[in-house]
Amino acid sequence: MEIASGLNDHRPKLEMLLTDRSMETIIVENRDRLTRFGSHSIETLLERQGRKIEMLFLGDTGDELVDDFVAVILSMSHRIYGRRSNKNRVRHMHSCIEQVMHESESQEGK
Repeated sequence: MEIASGLNDHRPKLEMLLTDRSMETIIVENRDRLTRFGSHSIETLLERQGRKIEMLFLGDTGDELVDDFVAVILSMSHRIYGRRSNKNRVRHMHSCIEQVMHESESQEGK
């Protein structure tokens, strides 16, 4: 799990995920958490390796410019109100992912 802005270029955990080919699916909250620019290029490269990125929250409006504007407002509000809620949300997502993986492993064993 990594909590970081898509504007940050130095993200060791993301670099580890991108270079570790055993990670077939990378899950991100939304496209801007992956990277502000160039996410399509990352997705294309991962697809060539048989890997993919799952976005939990897709843009709601269908208008890329509006989605970008909303993302900027959200980013600013996160800075204003702190990262505590982000950390709690990440913990919750992590527990949900672990639960789903555990359930799928249980079903595969049947």
